[in-house]
Amino acid sequence: MIKEIKISDYPRLVEIWESAVRNTHDFLREEDFVYYKKQLPVYFQYVTLVGFEQNNILIGFAGVAEGNLEMLFVHNDYRGTGIGKKLMAYTISDLQVRKVDVNEQNSQAVDFYKHLGFSVLYRSELDGEGKEYPVLHMEL
Repeated sequence: MIKEIKISDYPRLVEIWESAVRNTHDFLREEDFVYYKKQLPVYFQYVTLVGFEQNNILIGFAGVAEGNLEMLFVHNDYRGTGIGKKLMAYTISDLQVRKVDVNEQNSQAVDFYKHLGFSVLYRSELDGEGKEYPVLHMEL
């Protein structure tokens, strides 16, 4: 079930993020992992957040700003079960997502978005924080 995220959900979002990133972003340096984790509550303020709840447990979430998917994370225990597709279907239909930026080194995510119909518009050498993680800018 898709639900609106409240500030009280933020600690659970951080847990989901950590579980997902630890298992999908093996290219991320530990100091950068710590940096981004600390920044999450700041990032959350600038996006519309929606979550996916199963058995009253929040297991995935997405953040959208101005038609751009800024974040999509599913707890590692539930990865590959269709939660990401359900969140994407909702963000595309209800939040008008048409673009996504994805770490080039996260090949599973790149393939996921391509499977959903996104194509690469261009590539940036640095991520949004100026760190050396190439980003693919994709669009439906």
